[in-house]
Amino acid sequence: MTLRALFLCALGAFASRAAHSAARETVALDGTWQIEDSVSSTTMPTAFGHAVPVPGLADMSVPPFKDVDLFDSRELSSNRIRTPGSGVGESSRIRGAGVPRQARNYFWYRRTFRAPKRRASATLRVGKAQFGTAVWLNGRAIGEHAGCFTAGYFDMTGAIRWGEDNVLIVRVGAHPAVLPDTVPTGTDFEKLKWTPGIYDGVSARFADEPEIVSVQVAPRIASSEIVVQTRLRNRGAAGRFTLRQRVRPWRGGGASVDVRAEAVALDAGEEREVLQTIRIPDARLWSPEDPYLYALDTETDGDSESTRFGMREFRGDAATKRLLLNGQPRYLRGSNVTLHRFFEDPQRGDLPWNEAWVRKLLVDVPKRMHWDSMRFCIGPVPDKWLEIADEAGLLIQNEFFVWTGAPDWDKRYARYYDAGETVRQYSDWMRDNWNHPSVVIWDANNETLDPLFGDRIIPAVRGLDLSDRPWENSFNQPAAPDDPQEDHVYFLIGDYLRDEKKFEYAQLEALDGSGGDNGTQSTHPRILNEYAWVWLTRGGLPTPLTENVYPRLLGRKAGVEELLAHRAYWLAAETEFWRAHRKYAGVLHFVYLTGDNPGAFTSDHWRDVKGLELEPEFERRVGEAFKPLGVYLNFFQPRIAGGERREFKIMMVNDLARPARGVLTLTLESSDGESLASSRTQFSLTALGDASYSLTLDLPVRVGPVVLKAVAHPEGSGDGEATTSLRRTSLLIR
Repeated sequence: MTLRALFLCALGAFASRAAHSAARETVALDGTWQIEDSVSSTTMPTAFGHAVPVPGLADMSVPPFKDVDLFDSRELSSNRIRTPGSGVGESSRIRGAGVPRQARNYFWYRRTFRAPKRRASATLRVGKAQFGTAVWLNGRAIGEHAGCFTAGYFDMTGAIRWGEDNVLIVRVGAHPAVLPDTVPTGTDFEKLKWTPGIYDGVSARFADEPEIVSVQVAPRIASSEIVVQTRLRNRGAAGRFTLRQRVRPWRGGGASVDVRAEAVALDAGEEREVLQTIRIPDARLWSPEDPYLYALDTETDGDSESTRFGMREFRGDAATKRLLLNGQPRYLRGSNVTLHRFFEDPQRGDLPWNEAWVRKLLVDVPKRMHWDSMRFCIGPVPDKWLEIADEAGLLIQNEFFVWTGAPDWDKRYARYYDAGETVRQYSDWMRDNWNHPSVVIWDANNETLDPLFGDRIIPAVRGLDLSDRPWENSFNQPAAPDDPQEDHVYFLIGDYLRDEKKFEYAQLEALDGSGGDNGTQSTHPRILNEYAWVWLTRGGLPTPLTENVYPRLLGRKAGVEELLAHRAYWLAAETEFWRAHRKYAGVLHFVYLTGDNPGAFTSDHWRDVKGLELEPEFERRVGEAFKPLGVYLNFFQPRIAGGERREFKIMMVNDLARPARGVLTLTLESSDGESLASSRTQFSLTALGDASYSLTLDLPVRVGPVVLKAVAHPEGSGDGEATTSLRRTSLLIR
């Protein structure tokens, strides 16, 4: 055979293998599993008398287990000891990870599945499970995973029975104390219950060589390209393989944007990353206004995977102290979700895994509230939540489940993490989430002062993210010049701490919005994602954190409706205040979804959490305060003298990327809506701009409660509805 013939033969074989690549087979293992408990980590149950949904939690078992989630953490004991007036003494301090109040240490999940015909590899993916995961297939141990907030991958190849039924056992810890104290299992000073379970999807995938281990897509919008990092693993003999990439619109069909094929040589047992750049001409950018998604189809000779992504870049900019979405300033408006606290809620049930409920939670209601962003804090969410956020155009500050406070909170409390294990878990967490365009900020921790994160954790993992998202590091200094800084400002916390000097809302008139004392300085973009110490339960009663606030401000005889109305009023006013001064690149209220169980420290604003019906005053007042065209009437005096001429300052912001103009009116109304005095002026705001105006009213001579309303009426096509800032006061005669 001539050299030319040999070449053509080899080329034909290469082309044939490329044309007949074997697709990945994936078997979803969600559904009903059997479940049983134990004290021992090694004695597997011989009989399973309970059933449980996956994904879900162990407290959903039928018949139910007793005391499933009872566990007192070290953090909760610290909080109770340091709470003024709690009466909890040092003898109650917990020294280890915590104390289980249940007669078990583990839950064992069991199910069977039928494997396909023989393939080169079989991999099990357990989306998220707590607390710690160990897996057996057909009686053979195949691996363990300590992470409670990341996917665990388990090689089933050596234990699987091809073409037959297989018995799968997954063991999870029943409480955090089964894992070493230095391993992240979640730390929360206000969490009352710790519910174990497999709370994200489970699947098995089967492929031939080479296997696609992972794919990362990083947009480059300036050049209209994506950088694709594909990790390949070859378990078989050395060979030369073809890696193909195809970009297409995710929804609605349409032709492929680009197709790329590349030959890759892999030795036996080799695992390698392949970096490619693929052009997407005239790429359509992803944003809250247009959450357009692409799909990247990756294929090898024996495997395939589809990755959804959006053409989106997000940066912090220290020079302007702003956040940039696709190169343009973006002011974040939104709220917080603490899903792992909602896990404690008596009405939770299967809601976190009900797609229709989650879509309404993340899409429909935020649009009504004029929110474009969320912080997912105090625990991660299932994968489906981020998929929905991608489709909705939500901007997510994604927080790892660490909250250890500051040393001056409680000098006898401390929590230390193993740096190596923590780096591994943060790396896995990024891998699980880096293709979601909705994830725009990595949030390393909540209210934690610990140099470990800035010195070791963030530097070790930052470079893994080819999209180079910014990192937020709570109480610690930001780890890079353009990283944002997070603030939590609670004016009314003095009531909880029993400070002699209490905050009055009239003090807002003299504050400049830079922090609690007009003194917060930073060279970084700043995000305010907690404020307004005004929580009430869903039933309208103060929580343990606010039981001193409402009696002081409203008296002890205030009824539920009055409490709910004032909560909405104060929260709306603070929202207006923080937005108007433009010292923050993001303003996110706390909290949109959390647990409303007896003893909970905070609460949310649902009248009906199952139907996702918000308390009406909250939706009306706070939704108004978050409109893109913001209005802030800088007035909080409880009484003003009638018969005088008075000037009022009104501040406005425009979060839209286009100018806004119109008429600004200020009206004094009686309690029954009668107009007593009014004034007006023209307003004009640049795109993303702000301005202040002064309007004068001749106050009538009368006595009694009145309402001041500053209303911006935008003019022009597409400028939206009016925005109102409202203040209650009383007229008196001097």
